[in-house]
Amino acid sequence: MATPKSWINAARLRTLPLALSGIVMGSALAAFYGAFDLTVFILAVVTATLIQVFSNFANDYGDFQKGTDNHQRLGPTRTMQGGEITPSEMKKGMIVVGGLSFILGIALVYTGTWTFCKIAFFGFIGLGILALLAAYFYTAGKKSYGYIGLGDLSVFLFFGLLPVIGVFFLHSNFFENAIILPAISMGFFSAGVLNLNNMRDIQNDQQSGKITMAVKMGSRNSRIYHIAIIAWGWIAAIVFTLHQQESAWQWLFLLTLPLFLMDLIKIYNTKEDRLLDPFLKRLALGTLAFTLLFSLGLILSF
Repeated sequence: MATPKSWINAARLRTLPLALSGIVMGSALAAFYGAFDLTVFILAVVTATLIQVFSNFANDYGDFQKGTDNHQRLGPTRTMQGGEITPSEMKKGMIVVGGLSFILGIALVYTGTWTFCKIAFFGFIGLGILALLAAYFYTAGKKSYGYIGLGDLSVFLFFGLLPVIGVFFLHSNFFENAIILPAISMGFFSAGVLNLNNMRDIQNDQQSGKITMAVKMGSRNSRIYHIAIIAWGWIAAIVFTLHQQESAWQWLFLLTLPLFLMDLIKIYNTKEDRLLDPFLKRLALGTLAFTLLFSLGLILSF
């Protein structure tokens, strides 16, 4: 029987800062435009956390079933790979966590839309179902899109555009074109974390038939691609601030730029793929730090 420690390992807590960054960004933007609902924020944080845990369970399950998680994999040993959690236990875990995320998601969407627009309520329910399906079919199922190079696009959408724009709307009940830019930043930074993961595992993924963007581009070009998507994330944030600046506080996020630049240089110069693993956590935490300072700058500009 799986232990609580095994379930915590399967939840991959180090991925949670990235999952929460989009929620924080969307909420801060809503506050900046004069709309913030504490209940929406709390429900969004809990729902996003549960969806991320569900996604991690499904990823563990899918890669194990396909044989991708094997002794040649360079990352940390997964729970099913190490025999800590059986397939049947993981299925039950996915049902429980997925069910909880769906129930809380309904509460979130009801709070943010029901009195304003019932059509929006059902639209957001559809997006929630789509998010759960995307989390599952990334590596699980017979036609996993993560095995045909579509993982980066999915992460861009479900960690960037959807949480930032969606949470903003649930707070405010309106849409603002300018918020697409910070949403793009979140999407590119999140895709960067996935790309680092795929660069680290490029050889094993190729041998296992998992065709990621890194496998398609090769080791060197995937590093150039990584620099490009991180750069575009920064450009989007800077353009937003230039056009929406109310005070100098909004440039606080620039304090994290040296950390991003130093890591990009190190990543490009790292020749051994296995040595890329620490940069995953660094980029996830760096994205959270960027988000918190970006959000603080918006709040201080009221």
